[in-house]
Amino acid sequence: MNFSPMLFLNLKIPKLNIFYAMLITGTISCISLLASVPPVNRDALTHHLFIPKLYLRHGGVYEIPHLIVSYYPMNLDLLYLIPLYFKNDIIPTFIHFSFALITAAMIYQYVARRINRTYALFGALLFLSLPVIVRLSSTAYVDLGLICFLFASLLYLFDWVESGFKLKYLILSGVWCGLAVGTKYNGLIGLFLLSLFIVFVYARYHTGQNRYAVKAIGYCAAFVVTAMIVFSPWMVRNIAWTGNPVYPLYNQFFNSTESNLETKPDVQMEEQIPISHIRIRREIYGESWLQIALIPLRVFFQGQDDNPQYFDGKVNPFLLLLPLFAFWRIRYGTRQEKTEKLLLLFFSVLFLLYSCAHTATRIRYFSAILPPLVILSMYGLYNFQTQLLNRACFTSKFLKK
Repeated sequence: MNFSPMLFLNLKIPKLNIFYAMLITGTISCISLLASVPPVNRDALTHHLFIPKLYLRHGGVYEIPHLIVSYYPMNLDLLYLIPLYFKNDIIPTFIHFSFALITAAMIYQYVARRINRTYALFGALLFLSLPVIVRLSSTAYVDLGLICFLFASLLYLFDWVESGFKLKYLILSGVWCGLAVGTKYNGLIGLFLLSLFIVFVYARYHTGQNRYAVKAIGYCAAFVVTAMIVFSPWMVRNIAWTGNPVYPLYNQFFNSTESNLETKPDVQMEEQIPISHIRIRREIYGESWLQIALIPLRVFFQGQDDNPQYFDGKVNPFLLLLPLFAFWRIRYGTRQEKTEKLLLLFFSVLFLLYSCAHTATRIRYFSAILPPLVILSMYGLYNFQTQLLNRACFTSKFLKK
């Protein structure tokens, strides 16, 4: 299930909308069928369902020193407690899938407002039919929650700019970003990038005004504090257990002594023998430096499920190619449209580069860039059809005369 953006463009609009709606319905039905079987995925059985099951047996949250994953934030995992309490391990998969549907609805709403309903329906279809989204939607993981929360935070950031920088939209953006960080540590990348965007955008809109830099930093601080308050329960838990609010990340910074590691020999050994993912690609996979440097591009064209060398998943090459056309004649767009397109681009590129540089490359580790890329693809497809193709048709008719 991977639809090409070039299909069915010549159908009339009403029929096309009905056709896309039928495809979306069919896609949801197929994914629901895949999600209706007991979980078999490794991370679901050893982490996302296993830890909540241990909490239920224990009668509450408790420290599990020999399982490093038990120190990760668990916003979505706690939701899985409810069906697990009733001895149902299939409902958690549908809870996870529901975040893909919410994200698709947000894509539809945004594209319908900025372009039209036809492209909005196709954008939602493209997102739901991405191979990595189909796979994640049929598992009890947490990545779809991270995608949903970070995308909502980005959209509220757009509303903050469009509203004339009203504080309430910035606070809402911070709340969603905090939920993302509380779902998976990858959300910290989104928190860092969105914080930079806040300073950059406000300063760009208010250059020349008195104390604009101070106000930009103040807005950034309000965003970060809000996100940290929402994320704080997991930080407090980890501080109480390990002295590190984001354990096991940056543990050498928060726990410079060995005393805290002595009670966790397995973790100590793991931290003392780090293996670079670049070294793995060089020595185990036999990849050249050029191949490693091209990983941010290769992820769009190469990909195999359950194969770490090929990023453990698949994306759609159109998500790399179509966004290039989104910036065609961008100087003629409104300032708000330019700002949103640039933020979507910077978020996608920087998130992808950071993820590829700092950890083993898996598609789901940087899957938060998929909704922004889908939106840019819809902009690109719209420009390609309305400006390039229509202009080509006009030229062809003129030459025939």
